Amino acid sequence: MTAEILSRFPKTRPPLPAAYQAIYEAQYKENREGESTAASLAQRLESWMHHQVAADSQAMASRATLELGAGTLNQLPYEAAAQAYDVVEPFTALFDGSPRLERVRDVYADIAEIPEDRRYGRIISVAVLEHIADLPQVLARSARMLETDGVFRAAIPAEGGFLWRLGWSLTTGLEYRLRHGLDYGVMMAHEHLNTAAEIEALVSALFGEVKVLSFGIGRQLSLYRFIEARKPDLNLASGWI
Repeated sequence: MTAEILSRFPKTRPPLPAAYQAIYEAQYKENREGESTAASLAQRLESWMHHQVAADSQAMASRATLELGAGTLNQLPYEAAAQAYDVVEPFTALFDGSPRLERVRDVYADIAEIPEDRRYGRIISVAVLEHIADLPQVLARSARMLETDGVFRAAIPAEGGFLWRLGWSLTTGLEYRLRHGLDYGVMMAHEHLNTAAEIEALVSALFGEVKVLSFGIGRQLSLYRFIEARKPDLNLASGWI
């Protein structure tokens, strides 16, 4: 099954029509900061993901943390002050001028830019893995950068599940159509390349001691998932890159 999933990568992102591109950056920042009614509601629900990822941050404060896809740096308010906190985020407009940058040691546009000898006690992400076109490569690189007793912690939307689709259709999707006259499904297809099932399968194949929690009932009737993984199989990681 893992070989079949691996064969799907790297994926190709569907292009956005011009009408969507024109409002893309403003819409993206609005969603990340909860600046509309639907985005504010989503942000309150998404706090579950932020709390799950940050639950070990106090105990691991002496260890370096890497956040994948840090966006507007909205995970930082949930995190205990860390010895070192690095981020990967190519979309610099999301955090330019943010006072939260004071807590960040290094910013990278791509995970490949991180020095080969750098290691982390924690590698985290919130609502990011579903966006990554070459997810196996990013997971494998994460496994190699994780310290032997480090932890990989990721929270994701339950993409591919019934409740997740119903949830965004009746909130953000409805608001988007009313405000812009556009189908939010087009935006979701552009953004969410990977399903929760694919993400969970890849993490489970690469790492050891994988734990999964759902915000809801089971896989289909949930909005979000939290994945904690330890002890990566570095031989497999090398084979994936």
